[in-house]
Amino acid sequence: MLEPKKIKHRKVQRRRGQWRGKAWRGSRLAFGSIGLKTSETGEITARQIEAARRAMTRSVARGGKIWIRVFPHNPVTKKAAEVPMGSGKGSLEYWGAVLKAGTVIFEMDGLDEKIAREALRLASHKLPMKTKVITKIGS
Repeated sequence: MLEPKKIKHRKVQRRRGQWRGKAWRGSRLAFGSIGLKTSETGEITARQIEAARRAMTRSVARGGKIWIRVFPHNPVTKKAAEVPMGSGKGSLEYWGAVLKAGTVIFEMDGLDEKIAREALRLASHKLPMKTKVITKIGS
């Protein structure tokens, strides 16, 4: 699973004010000819990225090339169940990434468009937000 090798701070604030708006960085295809783009803003975990990647890889039977365009940099903490208020911030629960609407998550190349679309459709079922398939021509 994806996680940073080294971080400056073990626990960070959530930066919830930056969830608004549309993405302008990372909103176009850069490597492949077909990709999966978010239609809404949300948070994605490292486990969800890995699950989607596995679904795509199994679908294409190790053919073509896949690029993962997002990385879970943000440490998300959680306090244990039934713990009273206070006594500090909770322990690290998972690594996540905040994605704005329009961010490209995955790209593919070297496959027939029909096969690639099916693989991206399977990957989209593993993700917590609405997505759409885009191509180089009609992105």
